[in-house]
Amino acid sequence: MADFDRTQEDIGNVVSLEHVNIRVPDQQLAILFYVMGLGLTRDPYLVTGTTNMWINVGRSQFHLPTGEPQVVRGRTGLVIPGRQDLLHRLAAVKSQLAETRFAFVEAEASVDVTCPWGNQIRCHEPDKAFGRMRLGMPYVEFDVPSGSAPAIAEFYETVLETKASVEPSETQPAAKVAVGESQSLIFREVDAPAPTYDGHHIAVYLANFSRPHQRLLERNLVSEESNQHQYRFVDIVDLANNQSLFQIEHEVRSMTHPLYAREQINRDPSITNGRYAPGHQAFSWAHAPE
Repeated sequence: MADFDRTQEDIGNVVSLEHVNIRVPDQQLAILFYVMGLGLTRDPYLVTGTTNMWINVGRSQFHLPTGEPQVVRGRTGLVIPGRQDLLHRLAAVKSQLAETRFAFVEAEASVDVTCPWGNQIRCHEPDKAFGRMRLGMPYVEFDVPSGSAPAIAEFYETVLETKASVEPSETQPAAKVAVGESQSLIFREVDAPAPTYDGHHIAVYLANFSRPHQRLLERNLVSEESNQHQYRFVDIVDLANNQSLFQIEHEVRSMTHPLYAREQINRDPSITNGRYAPGHQAFSWAHAPE
């Protein structure tokens, strides 16, 4: 018999982190940052008007409706190959974003970027730590109150039935929650008080959709009954007393949702009209075969 550790293939009940939704006040600046700077792709099929924009990142997305700016209380991790090309693109849009909060800095294992309205985005090269992902959203990391990580992990394990663990640290313990293949929500403890929650949200898909819904209902946590395929909740609570530990709206979708596993177009940002090669304009979200 082959000796395989089958537990390495378990991802839990949350099968995909689909999008991060943050409002932006200026769609043109958003195009400069997300499309020209980061090199991502505007979805060509859905939400193509002037009041919202969906940006493809492999199999995940940013949703960017127009409105007062929202800022994730933490950072969003992206896998984007080609560090030097990314740096060149970011440098190219710097002057056009000079009157905003846009900034970027090289770190040893990442390029840390600030969007025009203050969202923190950490860009990584493809790595075994991110599985087959060559372009995508491996994690969203939130800054949460000291001492809350164990109870947050318990909430996700019990209510959403997904894998969660607490990464020990002398300074910043973190709950790490599986939300898809090589995708995680990370809740890192910090001493500083969290900014007021401004209503941004994330979307996830669940394999078992109804049991978590029932558990949320029992605790009066369902904030929206969207439709047959979707509901929402905001508060992550301590299961011992139902007190809120952290707020982040979850748009929870079933695997029968019409948008589940929708094929997404991703472009190769190195291909331009002046440097065009037929058949090379598309970009794959996953590593090539080993």
